[in-house]
Amino acid sequence: MTDSHEYDIVILGGGSGGYACALRGAQLGLKVALIEADKLGGTCLHRGCIPTKALLHAAELAEAPHEGESIGVSLSLAGVDMTKVNAYKDGVIGRLYKGLQGLVKSRKVELINGWGRLTGPNTVEVDGVSYTGKNVVLASGSYSRSLPGLDIQGRVIASEQALAMDWVPQRAVILGGGVIGLEFASVWRSFGAEVTIIEALPHLAPNEDEVLSKNLERAYRKRGINFKVGVRFSGVEQDESGVKVSTEDGNVIEGDVLLVAVGRGPATANLGYEEQGIPMERGFVLANERLHTGVGNIYAVGDIVPGLQLAHRGFQQGIFVAEEIAGLNPALIEDVNIPRVTYCEPELASIGLTEAQAKEKHGEVETVEYNLAGNGKSQILQTAGLIKLVRAKDGPIVGVHMIGARVGELIGEAQLMVNWESYPEDMAPLVHAHPTQNEAMGEAAMALAGKPLHAHN
Repeated sequence: MTDSHEYDIVILGGGSGGYACALRGAQLGLKVALIEADKLGGTCLHRGCIPTKALLHAAELAEAPHEGESIGVSLSLAGVDMTKVNAYKDGVIGRLYKGLQGLVKSRKVELINGWGRLTGPNTVEVDGVSYTGKNVVLASGSYSRSLPGLDIQGRVIASEQALAMDWVPQRAVILGGGVIGLEFASVWRSFGAEVTIIEALPHLAPNEDEVLSKNLERAYRKRGINFKVGVRFSGVEQDESGVKVSTEDGNVIEGDVLLVAVGRGPATANLGYEEQGIPMERGFVLANERLHTGVGNIYAVGDIVPGLQLAHRGFQQGIFVAEEIAGLNPALIEDVNIPRVTYCEPELASIGLTEAQAKEKHGEVETVEYNLAGNGKSQILQTAGLIKLVRAKDGPIVGVHMIGARVGELIGEAQLMVNWESYPEDMAPLVHAHPTQNEAMGEAAMALAGKPLHAHN
């Protein structure tokens, strides 16, 4: 016979979605159990966003000698010591992990370490012990997908293995020109590798507004990053010395490793979801707009729910569900109005509708592209790029699309503009500090309001 424990919320999965739900639920006075088989913090903290961004920061420093030369500061790169880089990366993770453990403990969330499985409309079982929740939240996250017949082994790796490498490949082949592929291409190129990206769709960053894709391709060519777009992968052979990657157009690309970066799949297998009648499609959990599954009091958050697979989306959904359970009737945030950042060099950042999507939804649209060439701080940083605003004709701003060094840091104001349905006329009088890259946002809004200053009509 199994023991039984009762809670207001039982959460299956301690990643961004699960722990946010736990912390907010506890804050609202609910009794919470958080079940995690691996480490609190999930993919994002341990083998996703945080370690990748640490590598990207190291990569930025590796570029410094190259940049210093052009502005009269002589630097030289003695080398990249991956053992030390990884120690730095692990140190960042360690400090954040410790902080998160402390938070969960101080909020009196019961953290249960073990592999949980949904065994009823209100029960999750871990190692023979049954945990009963008035509400259950599924937050089991995602895994690195591959293509049918393409096994992740040896020199064919996914992002998890790439993050653990203690050496820099001399030649890397990357399958996939989305966020993960672009970020690793950027890191390895900065560390001196020869990189080739293979993307089946017509552009790199295929989900972004086409102007960002085209500008990124120009920047990557300039950086010496090779890429083949509109080309499909057909196979790979590997031995002790490397990989030979073939594409359907008959080319063979040789490298030390093949990084498979074709997206992430929902981690929902063998967790008892189907047996409890949870509506599923291709492994994803189908929840309604308020994240309820339609079964009992079971909710789902994060990467297992179809849509953007972003840590901050899962985080927001976790908070939303805790507030929903507590009866606060929280406001919905649509996927399209969640910020998206790719931290390669140059960075991509966007929110809202692309120009093509806006035309589909609103018919007539107006756009403006403000070139960072007119922005003082961007000139100082020697970065090229642009900010594009999209508005419904005579309506609010419905999309912001940016490319350039550090533009990820500008997404905050962009998020407010889109989510608060601002008109360019609302934004134009707001004063932006000089000299900042943030001024470019103000200039773009002024241009869209019909009064461009540091831009030609």
